[in-house]
Amino acid sequence: MTALPDWMHPPRAEGWFAEDLDHLPEAPRHTELIDGALVFMMSPQRSWHGRLVTALTTELMAQAPDGIEVEREMTIRLDARNRPEPDLLVTTSPYDPDRTWYAPEDVLLVIEVVSPESAHRDRSVKLRKYAEAGIRHYWCIEDEGTAPAVHVYELDEPTRIYAPAGIFRETLQRPLPFKIDLDLKGLAPNRNL
Repeated sequence: MTALPDWMHPPRAEGWFAEDLDHLPEAPRHTELIDGALVFMMSPQRSWHGRLVTALTTELMAQAPDGIEVEREMTIRLDARNRPEPDLLVTTSPYDPDRTWYAPEDVLLVIEVVSPESAHRDRSVKLRKYAEAGIRHYWCIEDEGTAPAVHVYELDEPTRIYAPAGIFRETLQRPLPFKIDLDLKGLAPNRNL
């Protein structure tokens, strides 16, 4: 059995804290913190996932009003022991080249594009954690072959639970967090290439 590298051992008995992620230069890219445990992206990302995230980033940036930023693959410091990294987030925080995380109160929308290895976290763990942190809008995107299916959720403020707001397959039109109009079939990576 191979010993773990020193950097993989938690610095304290309670595990890892959100600020520890900024001091782990040896950690793989896309390392998240969930309930005080480091979570690594262990399998290679599919091309479909990367192309869809890129297309969504470009389209949302083009539609976002002034004062709204779109970021990909940046962590959100939900609390002291949770710092997940969504595929995309929409924020009111201005661009800062040295930023390593966002506060949930500055995040308007979180988007997760489901991968086989992240399916459980994206569909249940992160869904619950983002809602508890007060992030108002959450999209969970599934690969259905010809076009992505976007499961849209809105936060019910009193309960801090997401309410389903619809499943969109060919087009997506939403008034919040800003006016969004997406051709999902046009965003989907071509499977015939």
